[in-house]
Amino acid sequence: MTHFSDFPHGSRSRSARAVRRALPVAAALLLAAGATPALAASRDALPGNWLQLTVTRGDARSSDTRGTLLMCDPPQGHSRAAEACDVLARAGGDVAAVPGDVDRVCPLVYAPVTVRAQGRWNGRAVDYRHTFGNDCEREALTGAVFALDDEQVPEV
Repeated sequence: MTHFSDFPHGSRSRSARAVRRALPVAAALLLAAGATPALAASRDALPGNWLQLTVTRGDARSSDTRGTLLMCDPPQGHSRAAEACDVLARAGGDVAAVPGDVDRVCPLVYAPVTVRAQGRWNGRAVDYRHTFGNDCEREALTGAVFALDDEQVPEV
């Protein structure tokens, strides 16, 4: 058995400092490596059609981000989940193909809203991201899909 007292005093303190510096890095790497497959596995294990939805209002300097997991077997995730699942089903899970409300008139007020949908639909990966000029445009072009906390259609 080797004891630290067997080594010269200078090498012991250098070794201890090196170990103290390396431990946080090693721990972070182990956590990152272990968490990613677990997260991916848990999401891949979700049955049916599902999307992780986020809505970010504002720009890079000041933003408000909300998100939820929309599951469609049965519809759940936000107040308009059934409507969102129905419109997504008609679009084959393609958020960009959701039929918009072409008759809707929105104000020309710039209040950016960035939406993102990631998940699986009919076994295919979905990854959609778009920035709209304001909430009215978001609602007109994506319907209920990103209406996370909205009880009703946003007013103009």
